[in-house]
Amino acid sequence: MQTFSTATANGGILTIMSKVKSPSEKKRISLVKDRGNVYGECPASSRKNIRRGKQRGHMEVRRAANQELRGLKGSSVEADADVIESRAKERILALARSSFKKVPDAPLGEVVARKVKRRAEHATGRKSR
Repeated sequence: MQTFSTATANGGILTIMSKVKSPSEKKRISLVKDRGNVYGECPASSRKNIRRGKQRGHMEVRRAANQELRGLKGSSVEADADVIESRAKERILALARSSFKKVPDAPLGEVVARKVKRRAEHATGRKSR
């Protein structure tokens, strides 16, 4: 679904005009295209925690490699070196597969529908004072 026309030069500034003109069509496209946070974290902390999660994953991989390769110190037998190196590679791959992965937010239409449903379930009318 193409919603934007081609960019045109307008006095040296590129502008992109939307082909969608009716407000209801714009709202429908917005509910499908835009995303909403359903994980429950503050957006500011999410921006920081994504970086921290990736950092922790990289640190785990480096630590695992160093732990395995420490066994090579003082070892002169080449067969031991090959075994330790292969164990290190296997451990690194296993950690890399299970490390931090970003998960996209839910479409805004689903988020709004979930909120409306929750409000309807919990709405018991006005509370008495």
